[in-house]
Amino acid sequence: MNAYGQIDHMRRLQGHWLDALGLGPRQTPARIVLSTPPATLKAYAPAHGDGPTLLILPAPIKRAYIWDLVPRVSVVQRLLEHGASVYLLQWENPGVDGQDFGLADYAGRCILDCLEAIAAERGPAPVFLAGHSLGGTLAAIFAALHPERVRGLVLLEAPLRFGAEADAFTPLLARAPRAQQLTEYLHEVPGSLLDVAAVSASPDSFVWSRWADWLHSLNDREALQTHAQVIRWTLDELAFPRRLFEDVVELLYRENGFMNATLSLGGRLATAERVRAPLLSVVDPRSRLVPPEAVLPFHAAVGSGDAQLLWYEGDVGVALQHVGVLVGRRAHREVWPQILRWLDAHGEAG
Repeated sequence: MNAYGQIDHMRRLQGHWLDALGLGPRQTPARIVLSTPPATLKAYAPAHGDGPTLLILPAPIKRAYIWDLVPRVSVVQRLLEHGASVYLLQWENPGVDGQDFGLADYAGRCILDCLEAIAAERGPAPVFLAGHSLGGTLAAIFAALHPERVRGLVLLEAPLRFGAEADAFTPLLARAPRAQQLTEYLHEVPGSLLDVAAVSASPDSFVWSRWADWLHSLNDREALQTHAQVIRWTLDELAFPRRLFEDVVELLYRENGFMNATLSLGGRLATAERVRAPLLSVVDPRSRLVPPEAVLPFHAAVGSGDAQLLWYEGDVGVALQHVGVLVGRRAHREVWPQILRWLDAHGEAG
C-alpha cells in the first residue's frame, strides 16, 4: 500500500469513529437488484409502481449515500414520497481486477447493465437518469451513446465542457504530467490523492468555504449536524481504476472530447448533438468547480431541443457547497419541488 492508500485507510477509520458518535448515514432500506463490477444496483421501491422510473448515478469518487444521507435531506426519500420508482447505481472499489475499467465501462456498460436489470422488472420503457458532478457527466455521455434508453436527464452540478475557463482542474492539469506517467507507478489512484488535487485546484471550494459554512452553522443545530454528517461522508474515498483516471484526465479534461465531438467509446461516438432526451440541469452560478461555462455550451448543443436550467445559490449546513443541491434544506425546499414538477411534465405512466 502506498502512502496515499494508507491515508485512505486512516480516513476510513476516522469515519468509523464518527459513526460511533452518531454521525453516520441513515439510509433508506433497499434491495440489491444487480452486482456487476464495479457497481451494485440498489432499488428503493417495489418492482411495480405508477410514478416515473429513475436511475441515480453518483460520482465515482466517494460513496453514493450522499443521495440518501439522512431522512430529512434525502433525495431518495423525496423521490419516493413523490411516487417515483428509484434505483441507485452504487460504485464500488475497483480492486485488482477492475483496473482496466474506463469510461466505456463507467459511462456505458455498467449503466446499460443496470437499465437491462430495471427493464426486467419494469418493462423496456426508457427511464430517467439523474447524476451529480462526474456522475452527471457519465449520465450525459450514456445518453449520447444510447439515446433510445433515456427518458430524460437531470444533471446536478455536472461538468460537461472542460477547459481553462470552464473548470478549476484544467489549469492544474496543464502543469501536470500525462496521466499515464502517474498510473505507471500506482496500482490504482487513491481517493486521498484526488482530494489533494481538488484542494490544490480550488482551495476556496474545498477548504475555506467549508470553514465558512461551519461558522454560519454554529447557531443552527440542524445545520451543524448536517455539516458534520457531510464531513463524515467526505472520509469515504473510492479509488479510481487506472484506466478511468487516464480517460477522465486525457479524454475529458485535456481534450474536452465530449463537447469537441471526438469522444468515441466502444465504437460509438458520444456528442452533445446525439443527446435526444429532455434535459434539466441545476447550476450554481457562483461555483468555481462547475461554473455556468461548464454547462451552458452543452445546453445549446443538445439534440433534444428541450433543455432547461435551474439556478441554485447554495445553502448553510452543507459543508461543501458542491453537494448542497443534494443535502441542503434550501435545495429540498426550493429546487427539488421544481425537479419533481419537471419529472411529472416529462413523465411516464409506468
